[in-house]
Amino acid sequence: MARRNHELTGSCSAGDVLAVHLQDRATDFLRSLRLHREAGPAGGGAASADAAARLRRSARRISGTLHTFRPMLDREWSDALRPELAWLSGTLAREHAYGDRLERLLAALTRLSGTPVPVPVRGGAQVPVGGGAQVPVGGGAQVPVGGRVPAPPAPQVPATVPAAAPVPAAAAAAAAPPVPGQGQGQGQGDGGRAGPVEPAGALALGAAKAGALLERQLNLARTRAHSAALQALGSARFHAVADSVALLASEVPLAGAAAGPPSGLGPLAAEAGARLLDAVGALPLLRAGHPYNAEALAHGLTADPAPQPQDAPWHQVRLLLRLHRYADEVLRSVPDAVPDGAGEGARLLSAGHALDRHRDASEAAAAASAAARTPRITPATAYALGVLHADQRHEVEAARYAFQRVWVREEARV
Repeated sequence: MARRNHELTGSCSAGDVLAVHLQDRATDFLRSLRLHREAGPAGGGAASADAAARLRRSARRISGTLHTFRPMLDREWSDALRPELAWLSGTLAREHAYGDRLERLLAALTRLSGTPVPVPVRGGAQVPVGGGAQVPVGGGAQVPVGGRVPAPPAPQVPATVPAAAPVPAAAAAAAAPPVPGQGQGQGQGDGGRAGPVEPAGALALGAAKAGALLERQLNLARTRAHSAALQALGSARFHAVADSVALLASEVPLAGAAAGPPSGLGPLAAEAGARLLDAVGALPLLRAGHPYNAEALAHGLTADPAPQPQDAPWHQVRLLLRLHRYADEVLRSVPDAVPDGAGEGARLLSAGHALDRHRDASEAAAAASAAARTPRITPATAYALGVLHADQRHEVEAARYAFQRVWVREEARV
């Protein structure tokens, strides 16, 4: 066992460095847990969300350190604690992920359609829609698990267009008045009929219904995730995890290899970096180096409901990059260590942000695709969801392009 000692000197061991780092992360965990409990059981406010984010961040760092430096720690203890921390972090992250996904998709619908789609505000606040009218939104509504989700108010549709059913393009073209200049040069002249409904008009027609459908589905998923998080925080499993972290804040079970000098941490961190480099080397970076990757978009826009196989390697790189960053934090705490420089840290942060954007866009596209498979939706709603799905797949490719630019440019400098 290594006891807490924040005053590391040049004669400290690798176990001392690991102990200080893990104890600091355990202290952050316990502080975040106290803040989360003080924020109240509802968990709908900004203070509770911030405390939950800090709790997840501390759990990820402890779990990542246990994974990378496993040979330096008691294996039975670390192998038992690490999956429990991963379970806790994943359970707390789902509610936040559903809320962010809904806000992202509704904002994209507004941008694509040019019509205001209400974006829910956390905590059940009200946002202006259209000419300043205030309508309640369901971003913070509490819906019973398995219960009936109240339908949002019907979107305001001009009186000339029925809201019950979409207007076929041929009927709209036949009923529309002549538009000067349309059809000229095609034998119709000024007296010809108007052309079919513009794509932008069809998108605006289905955007409100698509937004309402996404809000119902994702709010229900978010409510279930919130209930699961509350149950997890009150379970015996979580209390066992909290007790283990509380013990970690005072004593760290170490293996015999931790008695050596701090230089023994370097090879273990280098292994984490090597795994990252191998995973990045397997990515199609040359193909991602093109801003408009038509081949990848063709795979991304397929109607296959299975997860996109091209996304999985990028998600794996994101996880390995996070482990590499956490290992680098441990090495930076070694006394008299020579840092790699601010450039390497900035590079890892930029690459991590690009991969976070990739993950968010990929999951948002999957949510739009799942909503489009809802039975008995109108063609206009399905069209709006299809455009939204394509837009998020473009965001996926943009994130891959940004990661490629950061990674390859920095490697060229080295």
